[in-house]
Amino acid sequence: QQRLALELSWEALEHAGIVPDAVAGSRVGVFLAAMHDDYALLTHLHHGDQPTQHTFAGVQRSLLANRISYLLRARGPSLTIDTGQSSSLVAVHLAAESLRSGETDLAIAGGVNLILAPESSRTAERFGALSPDGRCRTFDAAANGFVRGEGGGAVVLKRHEDALAAGDTVLALIAGTAVNNDGGGAGLTAPSQEAQREVLRLAHQRSGTPATCIGYVELHGTGTPVGDPVEAAALGAA
Repeated sequence: QQRLALELSWEALEHAGIVPDAVAGSRVGVFLAAMHDDYALLTHLHHGDQPTQHTFAGVQRSLLANRISYLLRARGPSLTIDTGQSSSLVAVHLAAESLRSGETDLAIAGGVNLILAPESSRTAERFGALSPDGRCRTFDAAANGFVRGEGGGAVVLKRHEDALAAGDTVLALIAGTAVNNDGGGAGLTAPSQEAQREVLRLAHQRSGTPATCIGYVELHGTGTPVGDPVEAAALGAA
């Protein structure tokens, strides 16, 4: 996952029209999300009694972000974020907040997930989250769980005026972001319609745009009998 994160971050900078070497020593923040540590698990299972001088740095989740900061010689915040399936979006939120506060002048945000060992899938299966037949029927009456995927993505964020002044490639504007927590409820992993409604309202409020401007909504869509109805109801109520 460290290698994938490095490749994606470098590619994102190039796509934005930014020379990676040009950010050395500047206030560049790295906000990288990761939920699983399959590589660390495999290393422990198969080479736990034969660690090398590189093992420690190779399996630490915190170093997913730090590795990028080290390569770029970036001086801004360097965080690896794990908030479950919302991790990458929370990384974008934290990066945007860091830019708004002036803590950073450029931020790399994203996430990586590689399925390298069966154990993480087994635990999700035992929990009842995975579809037994390998089909994710999101918002369907026959929904019975999700299907795991792997990959990664990264974006480069700057304050709009800074990006325009530098002549960077601008693909989109982030108008508003928000993060919250259920704060209790039916169960530790049970979603809360009220909390989801509130975070949607807060993000929209911070965007400063009227509801009539919303033309597209992308949802979590777990494909589970519990998650989908709660999310759909929260969106309707927001």
